[in-house]
Amino acid sequence: MKAAVYYDVNDIRTEDRALPELEAGEALIKMHACGLCGTDIHKAVHKTVKPGTVLGHEVGGEIVKLGEGVGNFRIGDRVFVAHHVPCFTCHACQRGHHTVCKQWKETNIEPGGFSEYIRLSPLHVKHSMVKLPDSVTYEQAAMMEPTACALRAVERAGIRPGDSVMVVGTGQVGAILLQLSKAWHAGLVIANDVSEYRLEMARKLGADRIINGAKEDTMASVMEMTEGQGVDVIFVAAAVPALLSSAVNCAAKGGTVLSFAIFNQDTTVSVVANRICMDEVSLIGSYSSTPFEYPTVLQLIRSHVIDVDSMVTHRFPLSKLNEAIRTATDPEERCLKVMITPD
Repeated sequence: MKAAVYYDVNDIRTEDRALPELEAGEALIKMHACGLCGTDIHKAVHKTVKPGTVLGHEVGGEIVKLGEGVGNFRIGDRVFVAHHVPCFTCHACQRGHHTVCKQWKETNIEPGGFSEYIRLSPLHVKHSMVKLPDSVTYEQAAMMEPTACALRAVERAGIRPGDSVMVVGTGQVGAILLQLSKAWHAGLVIANDVSEYRLEMARKLGADRIINGAKEDTMASVMEMTEGQGVDVIFVAAAVPALLSSAVNCAAKGGTVLSFAIFNQDTTVSVVANRICMDEVSLIGSYSSTPFEYPTVLQLIRSHVIDVDSMVTHRFPLSKLNEAIRTATDPEERCLKVMITPD
């Protein structure tokens, strides 16, 4: 089988690998679509994975083989699968922090989503593989994982009907966050970015107001839009330290700032400390998704509450993954979401 194997920046090679053998409880799926995630890009650009790694984890595919004992799926089933599985019983899981569970971090699909075929462990088959209805496409299935990440963030932020919301960084996850905010009946949804293209897309996807942070004073614009109160819930979906600091300043008293951005290791951020204490601004984070979000996400996408189709702007075959990453990181490209398909 073919797999796109990472070796270095701009060095991803299409290689032949042996088809994985299955053991009891496992499944083999054929990849039909795999989204290129910001996390994949970060790993490839910043070299945070070992040479020989197959990236990719936003997968829609078809079951082609099943191990002994798998009774709730059949060969030919169209499925979504996520890459990590929590243990559900450890201290972190019991407190609702499944994505920092030790098992969650250790589990993965094999060899990775950017491969023609993928082996799923019994844990994945049991907890993170979801059968697709006929009305859901493979590309829509591949968008379930980032949508689940955004859904978990929205639920952690506690948006209430009528809240004002600002999404800082309207890339792929930011575009989903603003759509979910509208679906959660936010009263005002503000998109904040420096890309005119992404702001244009954000408006099409439902943003009520936009702020171009490169051309406007964000604080002044926020105060004008919220009649001096600040924003109730702010999502920071761009790994720029100054944006997190600014978000804390732009939050309303009693507001929430949620960081959904992977910063470089040891990055520090300065915030006005009394905003946390005296103004009761909550600064929290959210990372990735859990099996609890997948059923809801499937319905949100299936019913077109979340428009993932309009977000897919580029498609590349597996053998062009290098080019796909360059496209996704080129500020001159009108790119929002890249989808990888088999050659």
